[in-house]
Amino acid sequence: MLTEPDLDLIAALQIAPRASVATLAEALDVSASTVGRRLVRLEEQRILRVIGQVEWTARARGNPRHVWVTTEPGASGSAAQALARFPEVQLAAETAGRSDVYLAVHVPDRAEARELLAERIPGVPGVAGTHSELVLRALTRADSWRLHRLSEDQQKILSREQVVPDGFDADDVGPDERRLIGLLAGNGRITAAEAGRSLDLSQSTAYRLIQSTLRRGIVRPRVEVEPAQLGYELEAVIALTITPGAIQAVAGELARHPSARYVSIVAGTASVIHQGVFRNEDEMADFLTRDLAPLPGITALQVSVVLRMLRRYWLYREDGRFAPDRP
Repeated sequence: MLTEPDLDLIAALQIAPRASVATLAEALDVSASTVGRRLVRLEEQRILRVIGQVEWTARARGNPRHVWVTTEPGASGSAAQALARFPEVQLAAETAGRSDVYLAVHVPDRAEARELLAERIPGVPGVAGTHSELVLRALTRADSWRLHRLSEDQQKILSREQVVPDGFDADDVGPDERRLIGLLAGNGRITAAEAGRSLDLSQSTAYRLIQSTLRRGIVRPRVEVEPAQLGYELEAVIALTITPGAIQAVAGELARHPSARYVSIVAGTASVIHQGVFRNEDEMADFLTRDLAPLPGITALQVSVVLRMLRRYWLYREDGRFAPDRP
C-alpha cells in the first residue's frame, strides 16, 4: 500500500516530473534525503517510473489507432500476451464488454498499418475478429492526468521547474536530438551528465539539447504509475457515437473530466474514445448516468472494462507493477 507521503510525492512529480530532489523536498516540506529515499524505494519496488512521452510526429508518420479484438472462447489471455509483444503495441489489456482485448497501436509509417491491422493481428492464434479506429486528434493524454492533493503554494514551488512546450517541426529534429529522444523516453529524469556520457557529448551540450527537446515539446516527461496503485481500481475504455456537430464540444468536456487519462476524436464507427479511471463501480456509474447525461449529441456508447493490463506506453506490467522487458 502506498502511504500518504508516497501519494504526495507522486502528485508533485505529476506537476514537475524533472523537478530536483531539493525542489520536491521544499514543496512537500520534508528533507531532501527523505524525498530521495522515497523515490528510490518506489522505483525499486517497480511502482513508479518517470518516462518521456514522445510526440507522435517525432515517433512515426501517422497517428495511433485503437483496436478492439474479439477472441475465441478461452483464448483471450494467450492472445493478449502474444499481441502485447508486437513492437507497435503501446497498450495491451484484457477487457470485458465491447471486446476481449483492447490495444493502442502506433505504426512507424502509414503504409505498415494495413499489414498490422489486416494480417498480423488477425493472424495471432485465438483471434476471431478485430475492429479499429484511427485517432484524429487527442484532447488529453496521460501526462495531464493529476492526483489533486497539493495546495496552490506547493504547486507554485513546483512550477519553477516546469518546462512549457512551444511546439516544433518534426522535420527539424536533428540526429543528436533523435538519439536523446530514446534516452528521455526511458528515463524522463535523466541528467545532462548521464545523457552526455551516453551520447558522447559534453555536459553543457547535453544540457542545451535536453532543454531544447523539452521546450519544443518533442518529449514530455511524465510519471508512470498504474492507476490501481493510486486507488483507482476500475479502468474503462468508452467509445461514444456522437452527432457531428457535437463531437468537439463533447470531447472537450470529457477531456476536462477528472477521470480522463486519454480522450481522442477518432474516425470509425465511434466518434470519441474516453479512457478513464474510477475508484469503484459507483463512481463509474455516476460518470455514465450523471456526467454523460447532459452532454449533447451522444447517441450510443460501448464500454470495455479493463480486467488486466499487460502493457502501457510500451512498458510491460505485472500485477500493477512494472515487469522486465520481454523479448
